[in-house]
Amino acid sequence: MEKLFDVVHEDAELLVINKPAGLVCHPTKGDEYSSLISRVRLHLGPESHPHLVNRLDRETSGIVIVAKDDTTARGLRRIWEGREVQKEYLAIVHGHVREEQGTIQAALGKDTSSIIAIKDTVVEGGAASQTDFTVKKRFSREEGDFTLLRVLPHTGRKHQIRIHLAHIDHPIVGDKMYGGDEDLYMALVQDRLTEEQWKKLILPHHALHARAVRYEWRGLKIEFCSAAEKWFTAFYGED
Repeated sequence: MEKLFDVVHEDAELLVINKPAGLVCHPTKGDEYSSLISRVRLHLGPESHPHLVNRLDRETSGIVIVAKDDTTARGLRRIWEGREVQKEYLAIVHGHVREEQGTIQAALGKDTSSIIAIKDTVVEGGAASQTDFTVKKRFSREEGDFTLLRVLPHTGRKHQIRIHLAHIDHPIVGDKMYGGDEDLYMALVQDRLTEEQWKKLILPHHALHARAVRYEWRGLKIEFCSAAEKWFTAFYGED
């Protein structure tokens, strides 16, 4: 039987998962293993009614919180919508980021010049967005120079971290949509990525991991953390 996912925490109300890269949160086809929510139903049983409190892009790994009942889901979503959650990510980007830390403030909206319908970009008059980052490690490999960043998004816009890091000329390694060559994304969805294109991407998924979430719940400070996958940590040299 295929492994469903890594469980970070589980109690009567919550299931906290370390989502693997490459798995969509919601179903796109009938296979019961094809999405995170369908795997959750397999884990919890046919009578369960799980709710995803937060979602991650297909290629982003890390913490996803599932509420097991309607009341818990409503309470946690209010916290998320009220921006009362600190989300921490790890990202590996191209190039050596000069500043030890920084803040990116750039409004986001639809990229009307892109052939990709779901792509957003930095636009004047768009939705206000802020991302903080701190350098954890600069390193070089035969493929080039790279930086491992700790990233804290203060707003939760679609693709925010990916767009903001590309905006400062340090796109995430393996990002097919915001890495500078849109055909990499089109080739992925059309199932025509060549060996040369995979080599250009360097990594099998984009290098963005939702490492932790922190929030207050019923008077308690809650923190859930997850480790990045081996392909991610091996790239910057962690055993």
